[in-house]
Amino acid sequence: MPDAIIDEAVRLLRAGGVVALPTETVYGLAAAIDDRAAVQRIYAVKGRPAGHPLIVHVAAAGDLPRYAAGSHDALERLARRFWPGPLTAIVARTPAVPDVVTGGQPTVALRIPDHPLTLAILERLGCAVAAPSANRFGRVSPTTAQHVRDDLGGDVDLVVDGGPARIGVESTIVDLTGDVPAILRAGAIGPTALGDALGVPVVTSAGGSVRAPGMLAAHYAPRTALVLVEPDALPAEAERRQLRGERVGVLTLPSDAALAARGLYASLRGLDAAGYDVVLAVLPPPGEANAAVRDRLQRAARETAT
Repeated sequence: MPDAIIDEAVRLLRAGGVVALPTETVYGLAAAIDDRAAVQRIYAVKGRPAGHPLIVHVAAAGDLPRYAAGSHDALERLARRFWPGPLTAIVARTPAVPDVVTGGQPTVALRIPDHPLTLAILERLGCAVAAPSANRFGRVSPTTAQHVRDDLGGDVDLVVDGGPARIGVESTIVDLTGDVPAILRAGAIGPTALGDALGVPVVTSAGGSVRAPGMLAAHYAPRTALVLVEPDALPAEAERRQLRGERVGVLTLPSDAALAARGLYASLRGLDAAGYDVVLAVLPPPGEANAAVRDRLQRAARETAT
């Protein structure tokens, strides 16, 4: 079965199709990087703004020079330490990366995903794929094949079922184009580990000139209103809303940071499907381990209770 699925995914990608692929972070909606029409179809299927760049996924570190221009020292250090894995690096791009993939920027976001099915597809395909998350733009990302089917239905040519995503939130994005490496999106790999690999401090940046995936103020949002609440205020806020006739759901996540990340999107989708008027959530404590979940909840929230 895996060989048949791999062959079918490669056939469709070579024919200009869009294919949902599993990764260790979330499922991605992939098109061959050199097929402009297929990449444009990703934007159309997702409802994604045309200037919002896509992440380029490659099969192995040996493929990086084809897409990354300039010095590769920092990129190679990260590749040795973290790839395949939940890290995306932004570097200067070569002419092999089309403008449609980067939103017209001179940079490209690169990563090697850590999933055997997708790595096999990339290796057999012989080129990189552009792949954002396989969901409607701005909504909760998919961590199972069924999530993709629920969101995109027949708009996808094939959904490759690789089981539930092991990490459960999108990759860390680190920008290597500035004087100081900067994390643009929190993920499973934090600044301490990145700094150890690069031999220099890594900062966390909320701005900068480089546009990166998943950086809109409102993103990763369920259809149900999500409200952030201080831990001590949660019972009173739930009661207040119930008294005025609202159906109130509460997002409950494990205290273990990795388990919380793995279950975050599935929990949000389950609460969305339950028909609540509002979902209340408490941010996990600050710190590197919880940075990704805190970031996703803050972007998904429509308000913070006061």
